[in-house]
Amino acid sequence: MTDQDTDTRFAMTGTPAMSAHVPASSRVFEELRARIIAMTLPPGTRLSRADLAETFGVSQSPIREAMLRLEQVGLVVSYRQSRTEVTYIDRARLHEESFLRTGIECEVINHLAAQGAAADLGKARGILKMQTALADDPDQIALFRELDEDFHRQLFRVAGHEGLHDLVRERSSQMSRLRTLDLPSKGKMQSVIDGHAAILDAIHAGDRHGAVDAMRKHLSGTIDRLPEIVRQYPDCFSR
Repeated sequence: MTDQDTDTRFAMTGTPAMSAHVPASSRVFEELRARIIAMTLPPGTRLSRADLAETFGVSQSPIREAMLRLEQVGLVVSYRQSRTEVTYIDRARLHEESFLRTGIECEVINHLAAQGAAADLGKARGILKMQTALADDPDQIALFRELDEDFHRQLFRVAGHEGLHDLVRERSSQMSRLRTLDLPSKGKMQSVIDGHAAILDAIHAGDRHGAVDAMRKHLSGTIDRLPEIVRQYPDCFSR
């Protein structure tokens, strides 16, 4: 990662594919969030609202709304004169987000494990198989990361709380950037796969304590490596 503290203009190849029935502000929010999470818009990148409006083919009103949402989840900070900048990763907020996600996901897993073998884990196992096929292929990290999100969403869906996953996803944006930095680390993709497998096996066995412990261990892997990640990417974190 490079230091983007200078005035970096937002650039996008082509016009983003947007579904007509989704509000413009939501489409802009999701596209920008995805790029910030993927670190293609790294910390310190300056975003011009006028340029964004032209790129997305919308007025500045949806851009302002999208910027407000991104600011609420800590991904951008806005200044006067319409200047907006991608934030540096906030270490204090990382721990808050980790606490939130761990608490909610462990409760979801506890609920699923109470169902045992009756829990419909077919799609989650299918996602795990696809992740296994991509393990340690550096060219497939982006797809692997998407499948990771799909795996967790599927667990929420089976538990009947998919809407809650959307909340956790949006409120875990700092952690998502940290995982992007950590995923290329040696053995990390396999560690994710092993964690997912342990979670599914414990749910199927009806082992509620084992399932919760497996989820807690799985979610703690990246946050436990925070000092090492900071040393590796110091320019990505707030001082």
